[in-house]
Amino acid sequence: MDISGNWFIETVCPDLATMLQVRQVLYSGNTAYQKVEVLESDLFGRSLILDGKTQSTEKDEHVYHEGLVHPAMLRHPDPRSVFIGGGGEGATLREVLAHKSVTNVSMVDLDGEVVELCRKFLPQHHQGSFDDPRVKLLHEDARSYLQNCEESFDVMVMDLVDPLEAGTAYLLYTEEFYRIVKSKLNPGGIIVTQSGAVGLLNYQECFTTIFNTLSGIFKHTASAQAHVPAFQTLWSFTLASDSPLNFPDEAGIDGILKERVAKQLKYYDGESHRSMFALPKFLRQGIQEEKRINRDDSPVFML
Repeated sequence: MDISGNWFIETVCPDLATMLQVRQVLYSGNTAYQKVEVLESDLFGRSLILDGKTQSTEKDEHVYHEGLVHPAMLRHPDPRSVFIGGGGEGATLREVLAHKSVTNVSMVDLDGEVVELCRKFLPQHHQGSFDDPRVKLLHEDARSYLQNCEESFDVMVMDLVDPLEAGTAYLLYTEEFYRIVKSKLNPGGIIVTQSGAVGLLNYQECFTTIFNTLSGIFKHTASAQAHVPAFQTLWSFTLASDSPLNFPDEAGIDGILKERVAKQLKYYDGESHRSMFALPKFLRQGIQEEKRINRDDSPVFML
């Protein structure tokens, strides 16, 4: 194997790592909160790396962002007011704004330096969404913001960095945080959060605990999965609401998307939805067997 040149090495789990040949390092530095790298490769195009973890790439970011946003937005009958926690690349914002019903979005990302770097280096991600007049962009802690704001929301999308022990977001996956979120949802409101890797090797790191924690707070919880090549595993999105999370059939989903979304999607449609929500047996068993609750004083960390 030829390993000449520049390589980005990323840990998938304690005994497994991947290597990506890098054509160019567009940016490498540290903000007040994390190490940031923007890499360019022949395989994935431009990639955003935070604290050594791939956040998204030009090649496959649509799988993650469409999978995160559209099921929750589609399930709400008329999503107008939306909250986004994190989402520094602007791609989650891009997908939310594609819904014609949306009148206002509050996006709270702690690290303003990352957002500005994404504005500069990842235009295919945000596609100008930061400048949409419906958007209020804030740089502060999402938990503190929600505790103190007077707004309420139809859909709340948590596009957060992973709950790493030395990271900035692990208290945004706890029971205490989700109770704050619930208090900010309008009647019929829905939360969706990225909930970590769900491959056979790593689904018990945090996914089952996040699902179990949300299930103790909301009447209805459901999870979806999608394979994101840059993550080297299946990735999960978990929805929760006090209203039933029933979806129409494939044709019904396609009809709603055609009516309510102002663009053609690359990944998500009725047939993809059916596949995403058909969890394999080991995940269904893991959810049933999970007893842990993620709390402020005993958080679960991704390795």
